[in-house]
Amino acid sequence: MSKIEKLMNKSFLERTISGILLVIIALVTIIIGNDVLFVVIAATSLIGLSELYKVFKIEKKMPGIVGYIGCIGYYTLIRSGNDEYLLPMMLTVLMLVMAVFVFSFPKYQANQIMAVFFGIVYVAIMLSYVYRTRMMVNGVYIVWLIFLCSWGCDTCAYLVGVMFGKHKMAPVLSPKKSVEGGIGGIVGAALLGFIYTMIFADIFVKLNHYMIMVPVMCAVAAMVSQVGDLAASGIKRNYDVKDYGKLIPGHGGILDRFDSVIFTAPIIYYFVLYL
Repeated sequence: MSKIEKLMNKSFLERTISGILLVIIALVTIIIGNDVLFVVIAATSLIGLSELYKVFKIEKKMPGIVGYIGCIGYYTLIRSGNDEYLLPMMLTVLMLVMAVFVFSFPKYQANQIMAVFFGIVYVAIMLSYVYRTRMMVNGVYIVWLIFLCSWGCDTCAYLVGVMFGKHKMAPVLSPKKSVEGGIGGIVGAALLGFIYTMIFADIFVKLNHYMIMVPVMCAVAAMVSQVGDLAASGIKRNYDVKDYGKLIPGHGGILDRFDSVIFTAPIIYYFVLYL
């Protein structure tokens, strides 16, 4: 099979179509923002959390239920603007899930209990930064950097990897990913960030040296996004799972598609906040 044929195979076309639909959904919800985006992100977090808990076989059991309650509690607090109660809420969730562990011992393993708290941070909290970024000043423009850095990096890495990839990035964890693809993803994200900054220069002009800093920010976020992608793959490898779900054709579940977004969103938010 030629390199061009590899690019145009059925799997790639299916991923492309699904990707276009995701972009359309993201476009509509992000432009509307406010409660619409909040509900979509919160629902996405709950689905992603259930996918993760399914790996640990607690998605329908008491530890998982505590995790869902924690997720709902977290989103309720950020929507109401009561961020000062987030730490007490998280501590309460931790104590509740530990109580489940103690009073049902030895029904659940320690790794299942730890997965509850980890899942809230990894999925719910980190993904919520898409909503937090959108709600910033000029957030309707800034939030797209999250997707440019994650999905843009994914696409560029795939294309460059297929065409030029020779050296394996993580041969055991993800044999198809190459160093060349990874570099292509980072450069591609930086280039996309540069083009985006040129188009919306009036939005980013308040950032110091914005024509340099935004592409650099995108390059850093792209590097982190690849760590997020590989981290999600590592969990699947440990538990012999192919995909987290089947919700998105060609991609798998929410975590299969948003694994890089989960890592990129906080990076973009705090970069912009402090710049």
